[in-house]
Amino acid sequence: MGKLTQGFESGIGPTTHDLHSDLGEVAPEIKASERRTAVAIAVWSPQSLTTLCLLDLIHLLNPPQGYFPPQPNLEWREMEGDDCEFRYGDGANEAQDNDFPAVERSRFQEMLSLLGLETYQVQKLSLQDSLQISFDSMKNWAPQIPKDLPWNFLRKLQALNADARNTTMVLDMLPEARPVEKESQMEEEIIYWDPADDLAADIYSFSELPTPDTPVNPLDLVCALLLSSDSFLQQEIVLKMALCQFALPLVLPDSENHYHTFLLWAMRGIVRTWWSQPPRGVGSFREDSVVLSRAPAFAFVRMDVSSNSKSQLLNAILSPGHRQWDCFWHRDLNLGTNAREISDGLVEISWFFPSGREDLDIFPEPVAFLNLRGDIGSHWLQFKLLTEISSAVFILTDNISKKEYKLLYSMKESTTKYYFILSPYRGKRNTNLRFLNKLIPVLKIDHSHVLVKVSSTDSDSFVKRIRAIVGNVLRAPCRRVSVEDMAHAARKLGLKVDEDCEECQKAKDRMERITRKIKDSDAYRREELRLQGDPWRKAAQVEKEFCQLQWAADPPEKHRAELRRRLLELRMQQNGHDPSSGVQEFISGISSPSLSEKQYFLRWMEWGLARVAQPRLRQPPEMLLTLRPKHGGPSDLGEPLWPEPLGVEHFLREMGQFYEAESCLVEAGRLPAGQRRFAHFPGLASELLLTGLPLELIDGSTLSMPVRWVTGLLKELHIRLERRSRLVVLSALGVPCTGKSTLLNTMFGLRFAAGKSCGPRGAFMQLITVAEGFSQDLGCDHILVIDSGGLIGGALTSAGDRFELEASLATLLMGLSNVTVISLAETKDIPAAILHAFLRLEKTGHMPNYQFVHQNLHEVSVPGPRPRDKRQLLDPPGDLSRAAAQMEKQGDGFRALAGLAFCDPEKQHIWHIPGLWHGAPPMAAVSLAYSEAIFELKRCLLENIRNGLSNQNKNIQQLIELVRRL
Repeated sequence: MGKLTQGFESGIGPTTHDLHSDLGEVAPEIKASERRTAVAIAVWSPQSLTTLCLLDLIHLLNPPQGYFPPQPNLEWREMEGDDCEFRYGDGANEAQDNDFPAVERSRFQEMLSLLGLETYQVQKLSLQDSLQISFDSMKNWAPQIPKDLPWNFLRKLQALNADARNTTMVLDMLPEARPVEKESQMEEEIIYWDPADDLAADIYSFSELPTPDTPVNPLDLVCALLLSSDSFLQQEIVLKMALCQFALPLVLPDSENHYHTFLLWAMRGIVRTWWSQPPRGVGSFREDSVVLSRAPAFAFVRMDVSSNSKSQLLNAILSPGHRQWDCFWHRDLNLGTNAREISDGLVEISWFFPSGREDLDIFPEPVAFLNLRGDIGSHWLQFKLLTEISSAVFILTDNISKKEYKLLYSMKESTTKYYFILSPYRGKRNTNLRFLNKLIPVLKIDHSHVLVKVSSTDSDSFVKRIRAIVGNVLRAPCRRVSVEDMAHAARKLGLKVDEDCEECQKAKDRMERITRKIKDSDAYRREELRLQGDPWRKAAQVEKEFCQLQWAADPPEKHRAELRRRLLELRMQQNGHDPSSGVQEFISGISSPSLSEKQYFLRWMEWGLARVAQPRLRQPPEMLLTLRPKHGGPSDLGEPLWPEPLGVEHFLREMGQFYEAESCLVEAGRLPAGQRRFAHFPGLASELLLTGLPLELIDGSTLSMPVRWVTGLLKELHIRLERRSRLVVLSALGVPCTGKSTLLNTMFGLRFAAGKSCGPRGAFMQLITVAEGFSQDLGCDHILVIDSGGLIGGALTSAGDRFELEASLATLLMGLSNVTVISLAETKDIPAAILHAFLRLEKTGHMPNYQFVHQNLHEVSVPGPRPRDKRQLLDPPGDLSRAAAQMEKQGDGFRALAGLAFCDPEKQHIWHIPGLWHGAPPMAAVSLAYSEAIFELKRCLLENIRNGLSNQNKNIQQLIELVRRL
């Protein structure tokens, strides 16, 4: 039979006897849409039309009883499900656009209607819609009808829950659990229902209503939700899916609108860290965007039918050791065998990233894996894309016939390597061999490119063989592509790229006009952001001294006048500058009348500034979460604990300083109010806060608050929110790098900086909206969440000014808050600044509801801290107590936390959060135990707010007064 016959018989594949015995056991999965179907086509021939008289036509329109119209000639056609075309008997008027038959368009609409997403086809679902606090935020609810599925998926994905893709529905109440009265009442209503009471009633419609067990394939749910979401919610969904280690949608099919979309923009926010080992040199951790970093890609596709599952095979390849992770959804998972209605043609992508551990690193470098859902014959455009971007394509099939041969013959000019994974039908072996031999010169393959997998094949050995093939391709010169490169190839083939919309490109151009001038971040800050640095540091120091004099018993008037003069001089110097060209361009970007363009611009700025930052040696991901400054030793206030990269907050900080300087001069009568140039700046910033951008509340470089800027921003926020301005303030404090920002992001879907050098110093605030239907019950319209930089652990009284500033920061944030979350790495590691804040606030009578969160990020999940851990936490060491008491001038009267009136250790004040990762990063997913613990903490916080345990809620005007007073 030729080379391949010899290969099969010489140990490359099973022997003839093995094939004969094994193939009888093969039960290939054939989708309903791909089965051969006999279709009856009604055809009216010209001869039959001439026999129709006028009476026949009348009877056709209004048939009398017993009338049977003339029957058409029936022609039976055997067709492939995906290629099914309705044809007349003579074969004319064949359906166009074979990729999108009319039956698929109706399925799309039916799926949207089933999931309750049809209303989001014009006005897309936004990120802010998905983050609203509602009744469902307080309960761990299961979907009961299909319309619950999208919201359940979004809630779980926000919480990084590994079960988010599970679309199983449950009844709200089992029949046997219903109260007897309700059951008898329902029974009575059914028995005595009289159709005469409602002539329009249609009893048959009841059977058409969606039921809790309506099967929805998880891939259909993801596709429907993405097609109903705006660009920013799409980006958030894909980002959270990446953190959960789910395969990501790369090419999104849309049969309704006749195009496929390549999701480049949706991938922009994904940044990964991996171990990079150069051929000659010392290895280190590298951090980069998956959109920009180049890696070899390997595609797995199905031709016709295959008894082997691509997705299961990919999961096995990506899973190190014996730990199997279901990155790609497959047929053996819950609802995995349900027919896909709208997700055929979906291309998914996932990556392998090395960790630097020999026992876990399957490949020595990052590798991308691509998976096409559906048959390549029905989705040729996607297959063509995969052949152009992949280093190798693995084709899984049971059958190679003339049709499949013709498809692959058209790829004769392709330079991609092709591999076949076969599980042939009984009796098809010789046919497969014949066509494979014909494909040898066409695809430039040999017997090593053909693998046979049947039921008797050892799965582990087979996976090792696939990995060996991938490894051989990696060692040879091969194609390496980024997601941006893939998008270029997609454009050439005519696919739509989500990033190509006009608003997105205009925002990108504006970002590039700013970032192309940044050669060195530090030099740019000195030359272009001139109001920061020393001018702001000096002004902040003078304002701090002036504030301390305000509280003095008998402040010397001469000293006050001197401080006032120095402050005005500094503000005059600041006001003498004009905004630099970069700042003016930034202001123009956030002043755009288009909300979408404004949001695009801010996202582009975040990524653009991250790219121009100087590369730094990265710590491994698990180290980033636990690394913190060593206790003991003073710290220079002028030097940040971590290199502070240039970010959007620096441009907003510059705007804030222009506003501060101008307002200060207006208050002192040095500048007429009519000559103000920057009075509109707080309005611009408040709009950004409403769109979900975290804004700086406490300056990260000076650890001080620009009071005029913050109060101006809150006033504008009050105007924009109108009647819905009741607030609850939730703040988070703690030791650096204990996962505090990650906790807030997971709990509420926020965007605080996390994981990058343990985040910036200072404090940032973000606004969460409470759904109108729930605001009355919760007692507020919005929750203002404040995330602070880490505080020094231990009693660092020798740290001087810096420690005093941190104690003031902790006092300010806790004083503003209704609820405070304190994050610790060790039960005894309470920052001294927080102890001082407790003592200072106790004098005022204000104490927030607080929750201590102990995060042991590497420990296996345990139920909670032991009683002695709670006592250690609430009874800090004696030397720490004495140091705090002396600094607060309380002598020996300091009491431990457990002795304070607001503390009850038996109530839910102390939480143990298990480890963040399930496995070892970068291939680890978020632990389900972590996600569930965060949800319980969120539920408790909202319950405390609703029950009024968080003290009296504020409106924005009261918050402004509190800011001024504190």
